[in-house]
Amino acid sequence: MTATTARDVRAPAPHSEHPSLAFERLPPLALYVHLPWCVRKCPYCDFNSYEARGGLPDDAYVGALLRDLDSELGFVRGRALASIFIGGGTPSLFSGRAIGQLLDGIRARVELAADVEVTLEANPGAVEARRFAEFRDAGVGRLSIGIQSFRDDKLRVLGRVHDGAEARHAVGLAKQAGFASLNLDLMYALPGDDVAGSIADLAAAVELEPEHLSWYQLTLEPNTAFERRPPVLPADDLVLEIERAGRELLAHRGFERYEISAYARPGRECTHNVNYWRFGDYVGIGAGAHGKVTLPEQGAIERRAKTRNPRTYMTQAGTVAAVAVERVSTAAQARLEFLMNALRLPGGVTVECFEQRAGQPFAAIEAGMAAAVRRGWLVQETATFRPTPLGLQFLNPMLEIFCEAPGAAPSSP
Repeated sequence: MTATTARDVRAPAPHSEHPSLAFERLPPLALYVHLPWCVRKCPYCDFNSYEARGGLPDDAYVGALLRDLDSELGFVRGRALASIFIGGGTPSLFSGRAIGQLLDGIRARVELAADVEVTLEANPGAVEARRFAEFRDAGVGRLSIGIQSFRDDKLRVLGRVHDGAEARHAVGLAKQAGFASLNLDLMYALPGDDVAGSIADLAAAVELEPEHLSWYQLTLEPNTAFERRPPVLPADDLVLEIERAGRELLAHRGFERYEISAYARPGRECTHNVNYWRFGDYVGIGAGAHGKVTLPEQGAIERRAKTRNPRTYMTQAGTVAAVAVERVSTAAQARLEFLMNALRLPGGVTVECFEQRAGQPFAAIEAGMAAAVRRGWLVQETATFRPTPLGLQFLNPMLEIFCEAPGAAPSSP
């Protein structure tokens, strides 16, 4: 079987359990900013993105983002932002001036940590790449470039607008612009792929000496062109062979796997994404952006989603009409949402982290932990717990253990 994700697991409907969650202190806080436009919608992409036709409404959209942030300031509670992540879409389509105005507006409204990590996603098209120096001057410190593949035939199948030479050139421009923290996004198990091709892509990325690599399997997501007209993807046994060879290469070249699909040089992990996986808080602004905030006084967690259509968003930003709210207030929901994130981390998390961010005692998951340990999916130590390599491969079945009603004996292995 191939590695799984937590996409299909949902919290069980609560029965008679309605306790409030108890939070002794708030978790770290991040900001996610969504810029939804791209040159062309890729056939595998299920993100909230739209093809840019004509000029982008830079000023109008930045103004809407800052109104949106103003409406969220009550959730900041005086905390400094640990990270800002500008994602999309293709944020690098925006001008350096617009990104500068956005970051200046954020700084004027919210305190930033002294070591705040500011990431911007970019594509290696020649027009956007020329703006890298402008983004660096605006305050972006970390660039994440969507390479996906260095093979031109695979890039055409993926609907990308760049070729392998442009990808290498963009990385060179990012380094010339002074980016000392660089991530490259890369896919494996592409249509018609084999082990040699996938590993050649990975080796090409490593040779460019990034500090971070996001290396993930192509999957067919709902409501995408690839779902409607599925390409032929490699069989599961071939995918496992690619994964084994790739992990060996990355380990040999000094990259540590710290999340299912994320690899970094020691100490160069993505602060923003680690905050997600450790169930930290984040405010989301932009069309289709999502946020998650802890409400200690109400004993709950709130998930907030902004309206998806960019034109509607620019009209409604900053008003209640632009926000859909979902409340997480039961222990069953909170613990499963925590585990859906934390069990993606090979290094695991602490018991204290679970208790503080899921708002309940560790005893609530001890029975599930014992069942996962028996299956060889989890290692539990005195103060920490972490998934085994087998647990990372069978993440969904492991999570299903924790969907059982509290107090029920987990099914036998």
